[in-house]
Amino acid sequence: MNPWHDVTPGEGIPREFETVIEIPFGSSVKYELDKESGLIRLDRILFSAVYYPANYGFIPQTLAEDDDPLDVLVLCQESVVPLTIIHARTIGLMTMVDAGKKDHKIIAVATEDPEYDHYHEATEMPPHKLMQLKRFFLDYKQLEGKAVEVDEFQPAAAAYPVIEDALARYSRQRRKGFKK
Repeated sequence: MNPWHDVTPGEGIPREFETVIEIPFGSSVKYELDKESGLIRLDRILFSAVYYPANYGFIPQTLAEDDDPLDVLVLCQESVVPLTIIHARTIGLMTMVDAGKKDHKIIAVATEDPEYDHYHEATEMPPHKLMQLKRFFLDYKQLEGKAVEVDEFQPAAAAYPVIEDALARYSRQRRKGFKK
C-alpha cells in the first residue's frame, strides 16, 4: 500500500480531508514520503535549532506545483507518528517561495482534537501560533544558505482552489502514469 496513491482524501475535500503525516510536531528531523515505495525516508536533520511547529504531512491523491503531494500543517496538541492518518479541516493557506518556486502549505486543524476542532479560520488562532508557523519556515533553511519568502496567511477559502488544483493535477498525472 502506498499512502499517496491508496489512501482516499475523503468526501469533504477541500474543506475537510484525510492527511498523512510525515513529520511529527516538535521534530527536528525532516522525513519525506518515498513516492515509489510509500515508506518514510529520512531527508535530513534540520541545520537550524528549530522544530516543526505542527504535524506536517500531505493530502493523499494530490500533486502540488512542486511535483510532490500537497503539503499540510495539521495543528494538534499532540505529536503523532509518521504515516498516521488524521482527519483535518482547512483553516487557511500559507504560500512560500522556495528556490524561486511557489510552495503552498495548507493550514489545517485535527478535527478529533478538542483543543483545535472549533477553529474554522487561521485568523481565529492565537496570533503567536501563526507567528511560530511563519517564523519556522523563514528560519529553518537559513543555516543551509537557502532563503525562503513567506506570504501572509490567507483564509480557508483561498486554500480550496489550491487543493482542487492539486487533486486535478494528480488525476491527470495518474492517467499518464507516474515516473518510477
